Amino acid sequence: MDKSYRQNFTVQYCFPGNNASCRKQVRSDPAYIFLLIFLSCISVCTVILNLLVIISISHFKQLHTPTNLLILSLAAADLLVGMFVMPVQITQLKDSCWYYGEMACSIFEISTGYSTAASLCSLVLIAVDRYIAVSDPLHYPTRITVSKMTLFIILGWSFSVMYITIFFYFNHDLLKSQTVTSCYGECAAIVKDSWVIIDLVVCFVAPCSLILILYLRVFNAARRQAKSVRSVTNAFSQRHKPARSPETKAAKTLGLVIFGYLACYIPFYVSSLTVESVTTLSVVLNVFSWLIYINSSVNPLIYAIFYPWFRTSVKIIVTCRIFQSSSSRLKLLSESF
Repeated sequence: MDKSYRQNFTVQYCFPGNNASCRKQVRSDPAYIFLLIFLSCISVCTVILNLLVIISISHFKQLHTPTNLLILSLAAADLLVGMFVMPVQITQLKDSCWYYGEMACSIFEISTGYSTAASLCSLVLIAVDRYIAVSDPLHYPTRITVSKMTLFIILGWSFSVMYITIFFYFNHDLLKSQTVTSCYGECAAIVKDSWVIIDLVVCFVAPCSLILILYLRVFNAARRQAKSVRSVTNAFSQRHKPARSPETKAAKTLGLVIFGYLACYIPFYVSSLTVESVTTLSVVLNVFSWLIYINSSVNPLIYAIFYPWFRTSVKIIVTCRIFQSSSSRLKLLSESF
């Protein structure tokens, strides 16, 4: 038993020449190797899928709508997670060591917080946008324009930068790897108890409450619209089937994005209140953090399943038709949602 354990779990040092070095845990278990391969595939898929969303919305003029700009913003935040956050986390899972120095540790923790905060801001704006589109569809084109939405997105990302900067400013003494632990070669952010509560309210309770309230109103408004359309259609002809409005379809599809987000974030914030030591090296928080990261690869899958324009644009990109001079003017849909 002990011999098998030593073969699958050997202890070395992150920096053998440094007496203060942390111990490196090299795991050779086949199940663990499979986990690393699986997470690496998720990271690659997250980058590819979100790049396809970004290229599609950026290139095709028909997709330059306020709602699609929000999807573009969300995809950009998810791309940061897949391109930078996931690979670094995978390297840490590999042997538990941080080789990149104290400054890189700070940058990594700040970047992780920034990308998740920007994703949250995009989801809040999506909920507000869908509420206005469904509750007041006649005035929506004049109230919400591409230029206004661009401004709101910039403000949302700016707020994310401001909040994360303030958050780590008040926790900066706890972010340094040398002072957090007694060994060299570890990157851990310990959050003060007061800021655990503040972060819970600012990044979870308040925005998620707003999102849920707005979407309840969105679905109620969509249901009323469907009943109105059905009654008018039935009065006109029994042979006509009521068609769902683009706003209603978009609300339902983006609702899946919202509730997928909630399902991935609720375990993390609940665990942050229950674990004794809130650090980025906590096993519990590590597991639930990966649940948050995986959410970044789920969103483009939802687009692929429910949005015909995304499937059409991907075919054009994969077949290299996007390089044709007039490809940006191609009609992906007869009716843009």
